[in-house]
Amino acid sequence: MSHQKTNLLILIAVVLLAVLPLLFVNGEFGGADGAAEEMITEIHPAYEPWFAPLMEPPAETESMLFALQAAIGAGFIGFAFGWFKGRASKSKTT
Repeated sequence: MSHQKTNLLILIAVVLLAVLPLLFVNGEFGGADGAAEEMITEIHPAYEPWFAPLMEPPAETESMLFALQAAIGAGFIGFAFGWFKGRASKSKTT
């Protein structure tokens, strides 16, 4: 199989992995914080949190900050892989 066909199949697989969950999920995506809060109020209805957040950004801003955190982490991991791969290939040539 040629590289072009392989790349095309990989691209199709990635697009399907991104799109199919969005099509088959009913309702909104819920976060772990919301699920934990629901479970705590179900177990112990009189529970009061120890502290309140200093500010609560809108949901869009919160999602953007989470995506930014993931992008920075992925960039760091990619940089580390490249750094170590470069060092390994450099040490093989010398």
